[in-house]
Amino acid sequence: VSESVGLQNNGPWQLGLGVTLQGKTLGLLGLGKIGGQMARVAQAFGMRVLAWSQNLTAERAAQEGAELAPSKRALFEQSDFVSIHLVLSDRSRGLVGRDELAAMKPTAYLINTSRAGIVDRAALVDVLQQRKIAGAGLDVFETEPLPADDVFRQLPNVLATPHVGYVADDNYRAYFTEAVEDIAAFLAGQPIRRLG
Repeated sequence: VSESVGLQNNGPWQLGLGVTLQGKTLGLLGLGKIGGQMARVAQAFGMRVLAWSQNLTAERAAQEGAELAPSKRALFEQSDFVSIHLVLSDRSRGLVGRDELAAMKPTAYLINTSRAGIVDRAALVDVLQQRKIAGAGLDVFETEPLPADDVFRQLPNVLATPHVGYVADDNYRAYFTEAVEDIAAFLAGQPIRRLG
């Protein structure tokens, strides 16, 4: 997410320095299925892993090789990278706001591949424009596809991808297989995977 990398528009090869992961701290906001997998990847790179969510226990964090952050604020203060892995709900909407972003190190990065509504957009734009954090990697946006004139496409310290983090052969195979199963079960009068 170096400012010398023209990633938003298929620009030139990287001209700046990358960031070493070994010895850095990854803060995971959410430690469910995907957060747990992220913890294992981070450990493979020699990273310290902190985790926090509203109901996370120290025992559950330890099962994934992570430490439970003493508070949400502590997670943001101590992390070199904060990666969000929560479901968007009334409890998580706006969970990352001005206070959390202000607590981040100026060398830290925010990564959101979860849902845009978890992060206060105006607060994120502000810290990025003022370079109060090093940058952000974003795969989710309030408006998708991201409009051509959106500020996230213009900021040199943002790596923006078009919500493609889930696009993989096995994921699509599962989606379409389950969709066919759902239709067949519904037509047979025995619906499965009901909501509510």
